[in-house]
Amino acid sequence: MPPLKKFPCLLLICLALGSFATAAAQTANSNLRQVHAILDAGGAITLETEPLVVPTVHIEERASIKPLNFPASSVGMFEQILSGAIEQRLGARYVWGATGPNVFDCSGFVWSSFQTAGIKFSRASARSLWSTFAPATRAEESQLGTLVFFSGKRHIGIVADKNGFYHASRHHGVVYSPFNDYWLKRIDGFRRVPVNSLTPQPVE
Repeated sequence: MPPLKKFPCLLLICLALGSFATAAAQTANSNLRQVHAILDAGGAITLETEPLVVPTVHIEERASIKPLNFPASSVGMFEQILSGAIEQRLGARYVWGATGPNVFDCSGFVWSSFQTAGIKFSRASARSLWSTFAPATRAEESQLGTLVFFSGKRHIGIVADKNGFYHASRHHGVVYSPFNDYWLKRIDGFRRVPVNSLTPQPVE
């Protein structure tokens, strides 16, 4: 076919392609608009369009975002370690003024157990520890790790739960004792050793 006869055909093809591209662009543009129904002054429903902003995140950016790993609370970690430290000392003999590793008095047992759990404070008598730490809340009074004081602050133990506590008994050594009538009558109060909170760390 001569070149002059081909020209009208090529022109028609170009016009058809241009029309198709324009229609596709209008369709894509309409998909990026959000339609809202509103009431005009006369109460009739009219339509209003607003651009729908879609934030874009590149694949490289997604790959660099790391999820946060929330570890167990510091209180939970402390209670787990403290529980293990207490179990290691159960059955040890009572010796006045001793802080272990095989014999303890009541405050020595408390001090030694907290040292092993990573909570540092000075070795002191039950009365001194009473004045060192703040009172426990009602909820904390039944939590593992709360200090419980007896008999005019002359004896101290570590609360296990709402049912009992651990302590170094003069006659039985380091034992678990229930909060029975004997001990409940002698409770002076509770104190809580502060445990610092942990912050979330990103996953490596």
